[in-house]
Amino acid sequence: VREKKIFLVFEYLFMDLKKYMDKVLFDFDPKLVKSYMHQLLQGLHYCHTRKIAHRDLKPQNLLIDQEGRIKLADFGLSRCISLPVCTYTHEVITLWYRAPEILLGTKLYTTAVDIWSLGCIFAEMFTRKALFPGDSEIDQLFRIFRTLGTPDEKIWPDVSRLPDYKSMFPRWKKQEVATVFPSVCGKAL
Repeated sequence: VREKKIFLVFEYLFMDLKKYMDKVLFDFDPKLVKSYMHQLLQGLHYCHTRKIAHRDLKPQNLLIDQEGRIKLADFGLSRCISLPVCTYTHEVITLWYRAPEILLGTKLYTTAVDIWSLGCIFAEMFTRKALFPGDSEIDQLFRIFRTLGTPDEKIWPDVSRLPDYKSMFPRWKKQEVATVFPSVCGKAL
């Protein structure tokens, strides 16, 4: 074999999470969301303890079956995250699920970017719509800031050192969780 190629083969699962969310007419049972999140966190733990960042978590890359299982898929953008931290491209992760540190221009990031993406997916399972559906990087960033508040040095040390951070960003205050998710049951909050 002369070519150095890797082929990834996955088991067949009947649908991705995005198609399922679009197809199902009723709200997700909180128990199913909890089960999905547990499985996804276990999968990420497995990857992260082996220093692998997925870097493209989104509902389309999460495959489900009829028995309530959900699995991570499409590792095409995944990378080995090493110490010392290497520089990585910020052109990863579908915009709606991209972590703010990447939007602010860092090229030194960790597996935490996957956790951010998973948090966005968690919210989407309850609301059936993207939490931060931005149409550009700055729109994405401002949608995050409008919900979580504009970060400052007090809540995010060294945020002002990130390449694309601007001191003249509009100053938004954090919204309460119940305001952002008024229809989500108390048990989920």
